[in-house]
Amino acid sequence: MPTRHTPESVVIADTPVAILEWAARHIEHVGIHQGPHLFAGPGRTATLPCWPRGALEVAAGHGRGAAGRTYDWDRIGRARDQAFDVLAETLTGHPVDADDPTVAKALHREVIDRWSAEPGRTATDAARVFRAAAVAAEHALF
Repeated sequence: MPTRHTPESVVIADTPVAILEWAARHIEHVGIHQGPHLFAGPGRTATLPCWPRGALEVAAGHGRGAAGRTYDWDRIGRARDQAFDVLAETLTGHPVDADDPTVAKALHREVIDRWSAEPGRTATDAARVFRAAAVAAEHALF
């Protein structure tokens, strides 16, 4: 059965490549909404905006777990963090690293948020960069 790339799907990606691809399809579905319309749009969740970082979180299962299903949240969390890492590197063209993992996570999110907030950013732009990052993640040694 093919994966449904929607917030309603109970299938949760658990590799960086799958999360990035899922996020690409999701952002194509919901679009990007900026400013006061950040939580507007079809397919958005109550707690996640319709923009790239929100799409990555939705792809990694935020707010989508199904009762009665077992998920390996540790594996999914690691894959999500790796997806953020490779996406930030794809956006900047160089590694976005820090010695402290908490600082590294914050840096990755900052890079993605800045890129996402640029005026005129489109869902097509986001999907393209997600897919470029997925290709990079296929060859990454995590």
